[in-house]
Amino acid sequence: MKRNSTILLGILVLLAIGTYLVLQQEGEQSRASSVGDPLVKYDSASVDKLEIFANGNTIVLEKQAGKWMLTSPSTYPADETAVTAAVGKGKELSVTGLISTNPEKQSLYAVDSAGTLVKIFANNNAVASLRIGKPSSNWTETYARKEGSNEVYTVSGTLGPIFIRETDNWRDKTIFKADQNTINEVKFLYPAKRGPADTTFALVRKDTVNWAIGKDSVGSAVTNFLNYLSNFQTDEFISTPQTTAKDLAGMIEVNGTQLRFYKRPDNKYDVQTSAAPYWFSVSEWKAGQLLKRKSDFVSSK
Repeated sequence: MKRNSTILLGILVLLAIGTYLVLQQEGEQSRASSVGDPLVKYDSASVDKLEIFANGNTIVLEKQAGKWMLTSPSTYPADETAVTAAVGKGKELSVTGLISTNPEKQSLYAVDSAGTLVKIFANNNAVASLRIGKPSSNWTETYARKEGSNEVYTVSGTLGPIFIRETDNWRDKTIFKADQNTINEVKFLYPAKRGPADTTFALVRKDTVNWAIGKDSVGSAVTNFLNYLSNFQTDEFISTPQTTAKDLAGMIEVNGTQLRFYKRPDNKYDVQTSAAPYWFSVSEWKAGQLLKRKSDFVSSK
């Protein structure tokens, strides 16, 4: 019996040693102390540049004069909400587990050299650099790795939609935006051939509630109109307009800005603003929310 106990004890010792050695092998370790820690640390308020390398494309976003700009592959005002979300999310990446330390396994989690690389800068210095991989099997976590490290972690959240975007999805889609309280007059101009005699008229604020066109009071339609006008967003960006000046469908002037609409053969509208040298494209329905006639506003009697 004593001999059997000695043999069992020896087996247990060997199993313990074997388990320890397996856990020490690259790619099979578990570090509970890492759980809950941030993957990278930086002061988000000091971040002034992001570089994102994904799917063979390079996106560069830089803060200039207090505003975010897309500077590569083109130059354009950036979507402040999208950039702020990316900067904030990068700081909030909480480690939920260590998956592997084996470099040969990095491709399994899409965090190898072909994976998405995010570099974060503050005061022109790189403060964080990480690889963002594919979502985990439960889709509530994402595989990630600090650049220069072999440790692959799961971190909380789905990161792809935040960091991996097409170029246009980093661009500010605003055509015109203003606080409705600052809009006191909107002028409309239509080519005479486009319709009835109301080719030119002005929608004027009379007080905090009421609007008028000349001597005519305006109905409730002004509310929806102002909602669309005060935050007019493009459906897509275009580099070369499909129309020419002779195709002008209508023009709106508000707060010193002219919005010119050109109807295309596919019934979409190219839009140009006097406030910037860019062209936009919107659907026929969206253009119709702004290209109103006097009869759309004046209260019926």
